[in-house]
Amino acid sequence: MRKAVTAIPEEDFFVLSRLAPSLAQKRLALVVVLCILLVSALITAGLFSNIRLGEVDAFVPAYASAMIVNDSITAVLLYAQFSILRSPAILVIASGYLFTALILIPWTLAFPGAFAPRGLIGGLQSTSGLYFFWHAGFALFVIGYALSKVPDPSKRFWRGTVRAAIALSVALTVAAVSAVAFLCIAGEALLPRVASDTLRFTSLWPYVVGAPVALVSLAALIVLWVRWRSVLDLWLMVVMWTFAVDPPLSYYPVPSRFSVGWYAVRNFGHLSTSVLLYEITALYAQLVGAVRAQRREREARLMTGDAVAATIAHEVKQPLSAMITSADAGFRFIDRSMPDLGEAKEAFKQIIADGHRAGAVIGGIRTMFKSEGRNRASLDLNNLIEETLALVREDLQKHRILVEAQLDQHLPQITGDRIQLQQVLVNLITNAIESMSGVGGPRVLSVKSGMNDDGEVRVSVADTGTGIVSRDTDRIFNPLFTTKSDGMGMGLSICRSIIEAHDGRLWAAPNAPRGSIFYFTSIRSASA
Repeated sequence: MRKAVTAIPEEDFFVLSRLAPSLAQKRLALVVVLCILLVSALITAGLFSNIRLGEVDAFVPAYASAMIVNDSITAVLLYAQFSILRSPAILVIASGYLFTALILIPWTLAFPGAFAPRGLIGGLQSTSGLYFFWHAGFALFVIGYALSKVPDPSKRFWRGTVRAAIALSVALTVAAVSAVAFLCIAGEALLPRVASDTLRFTSLWPYVVGAPVALVSLAALIVLWVRWRSVLDLWLMVVMWTFAVDPPLSYYPVPSRFSVGWYAVRNFGHLSTSVLLYEITALYAQLVGAVRAQRREREARLMTGDAVAATIAHEVKQPLSAMITSADAGFRFIDRSMPDLGEAKEAFKQIIADGHRAGAVIGGIRTMFKSEGRNRASLDLNNLIEETLALVREDLQKHRILVEAQLDQHLPQITGDRIQLQQVLVNLITNAIESMSGVGGPRVLSVKSGMNDDGEVRVSVADTGTGIVSRDTDRIFNPLFTTKSDGMGMGLSICRSIIEAHDGRLWAAPNAPRGSIFYFTSIRSASA
């Protein structure tokens, strides 16, 4: 089966009448067709002619009920597709499936033995007449569907109201089925004598019923083959193939109902319609999955946006607060009766430095959300710690906190982003200050650097504050989790992301007798 496949617009990817069949679907359809052909050949050759199956009256209502359910659901789903695509071809084939679902009702009621020995309605020829109109009618609907398709899938042809079109289609289909049922039931005497009794067919059956049904089904198959391009076309061809082999299997080698061939074609028909219904429902399941995935992606983007906004607000808040403090101090120095220009100049220099730091922080945040463009260089970690302590000196003095800095002077140079590592130190020290601001007793900030037993560079920031509740030891690093009433829950999450981006680790532990200690380690050595 080779056919050029029309490009499918992205919005129609989940539309069965527009979606090109996959290789697996083509192979499955081919296997189904070959199996039907093989079984048909074996049955018509008389291989199973010695097998006599019993007359199971309950089989017909069960088979008809299953077919009615399958065809009705398929019709509803196809009508739903028409409401999206507004394609007359989809409306035609939806009407065809509704036609088969409706005509099965009088066919079942008229079938001898299903509900009454000679059927509840009609006469001896009614069932064969309804069978003929059922199969030939659906094949004509398929031909109409194939001829109504257009090569350009982006066009919409129906310009009227969708509800009106569907209502008109349903009304005309019901009218057609009612007319056929009236003809086959009330006009049973006018029908050809193709049934000799409730089980056996006469010699007229293959000429009056079988051959016309097979020919019109083959015609529909050929028209579909010439114009096929979608999954719906593929399985409609399988259905038409089943319709084409139905008449010979129903008559040969035993011209009787409830023969091996008769049972076989009923199961073939149910299988072919079930596979198409499965394809439609699987496609809708994929659509639901795609919608859910898109929704999750949108929520993830919103969360990322929130995280970026919270990160910027959290990180820029510190240099801005320092700028405000320095500006206030500079204003006081100038506002004296004898202005202290030296101190004011130093305050303004600090404002400039904090402004540059705010800009660098924003640049560092950008690199946190992308893998390229990170500014890595060799740096002295001890020098960075001393510089950071100098930045927060006023806060430390304001809260009367004693600083103990124990820095290993033999610490090797490391490779990293200076601004981002300073962000980590500022965050950890600021958290320590806030933790100690509300407690009495000695307030000690201890910052240490050194090498651990594994030869890794390690820095610790310890405080004598309120400490961390044991159940929150790991949760404090989660984004948006905070133990502060006015916190954003981003600081420690950002710190861990930065340290992990530098191939390091960040964790917390309780301090003795109180407070907490934050460690980060495994920073890459510049000599490595």
